[in-house]
Amino acid sequence: MAATPLPPDNWLKAAHEIISIALAEDIGTGDHSTLAVIDAAATGKAQLLIKEAGILAGVEAARLVFRQVDKSLQLQAYKADGDPVQAGDVAFVLSGPVRSILMAERLALNIMQRMSGIATKTRQLVQLIADTPAQLLDTRKTTPNFRVFEKWAVRIGGGRNHRFGLYDMIMLKDNHIDFAGGITPAVQKVRKYLADRHLNLRIEVETRTLDEVAEALAAGVEVIMLDNMSLADMRQAVALIDHACQTEASGNITAENIRAVARTGVDYISMGALTYGYPSLDMSLKAVF
Repeated sequence: MAATPLPPDNWLKAAHEIISIALAEDIGTGDHSTLAVIDAAATGKAQLLIKEAGILAGVEAARLVFRQVDKSLQLQAYKADGDPVQAGDVAFVLSGPVRSILMAERLALNIMQRMSGIATKTRQLVQLIADTPAQLLDTRKTTPNFRVFEKWAVRIGGGRNHRFGLYDMIMLKDNHIDFAGGITPAVQKVRKYLADRHLNLRIEVETRTLDEVAEALAAGVEVIMLDNMSLADMRQAVALIDHACQTEASGNITAENIRAVARTGVDYISMGALTYGYPSLDMSLKAVF
């Protein structure tokens, strides 16, 4: 069982804020079911039971939930983030005040089931291209106010994160380019904008044709996205770019074609479906006596 590194500190800050909001949403004026039937002094244990095979993710996120609900809760982990799990496995045992266990249960499960689903899908796709140089990226197609957990899960599954938001990279997509009058004027405006504000951000440009690839290459950007291109066009684009900048394939990438896309020679393959097209992993928290 190897521990998975926690995400950056700013992600952890965001995670704490999300957890606070989610607990307030769920508990409201009080968990009256629990308060009515569980004595305040009662202590106990509950185990996280895995109900189907996959890649576990969210153990450390659940730990954040439990600490926020009640610092006296103790988590004994038997599986770590990134571990393969099977139906019947026990990922961890939680012990402490029963009221706190019950109040934290649903939020911890909601986060872990979704994170594990993403990590499982990511791991499956990463394995399909493991013998190629291409690396799998996520996108901004995430659940509002849940992005930190979804991108954390992609990391656990073996993928890499693209930009986190609109602020940490310049990415000129088709609408930017069309509204700005083309790739060249758009990049020129970006360079002036960055210089005026003393910002050091990578520039990526989305291209739809080989002519646009040539124009983006001449503009000297760091990354060229090959959007919805045929495999033949991707191969031509990679040959044209010839390592002058990094390349990213995007659009309609599936488990069925990802290997063929990777073999065109692109550096990255981005998939929005990593964080919106996954089944959650089934698991439950059960009392132990």
